[in-house]
Amino acid sequence: MELLKGKTALITGAARGIGKAIALKFAAEGANVAFTDLVIDENGQATEAEIAALGVKAKGYASNAADFAQTEAVVKQIHADFGRIDILVNNAGITKDGLMLRMTEGQWDAVINVNLKSAFNFIHACTPIMMRQKSGSIINMSSVVGVHGNAAQCNYAASKAGLIALAKSIGQEMGSRGIRANSIAPGFIDTAMTQALPDEIRKEWISKIPLRRGGTVEDIANVATFLASDMSSYVTGQVIQVDGGMNM
Repeated sequence: MELLKGKTALITGAARGIGKAIALKFAAEGANVAFTDLVIDENGQATEAEIAALGVKAKGYASNAADFAQTEAVVKQIHADFGRIDILVNNAGITKDGLMLRMTEGQWDAVINVNLKSAFNFIHACTPIMMRQKSGSIINMSSVVGVHGNAAQCNYAASKAGLIALAKSIGQEMGSRGIRANSIAPGFIDTAMTQALPDEIRKEWISKIPLRRGGTVEDIANVATFLASDMSSYVTGQVIQVDGGMNM
């Protein structure tokens, strides 16, 4: 049984990493997939081909998620191309780490705009479509840092905490229209970024995780699939920490 058969998903920042894993998992469960990234280069084209190879409709769109006007335009185009939008995954994100005393206004603004404002942009554009459909699932990709904070990441933590509160608020506003909104808070996930860390840092982090391993992008994609599907039809306003017990 394909959990997302007949549904259309829109995933931001999905040319690679966690976003790509979610796109592939959704496609494997029968969903048509539209995804955005700042540019659709060779990586984006390869991702589009991988998704389409699973037998669903797939298309990548170049768009700056932090730009309100670009978001309105790309969502309008996606809706025209696919006919509906059932699932929105706000995954676009960047980091510009630094201690508060050394952080520049530019570093703060860039992270807030890409990580948090982009979610506002896409929710603002997609909810009228979902309201007409009388159904929809919105998933904000937060972080355990957004739940617990982290030194030298005040901009990133604030943006990820904002995504949690945004999903809770949308869940309250839109619940009567059949629209659900939840957040996923990944912990230490094995990606190109974390694999580039020195071995001693990786070992120290993993030693503090009860399951004694980093998570995989598939671990995140599995939870996203649950939240996107009708299996979670009575779940809204929640944040699920996928962290191996790192922050119980």
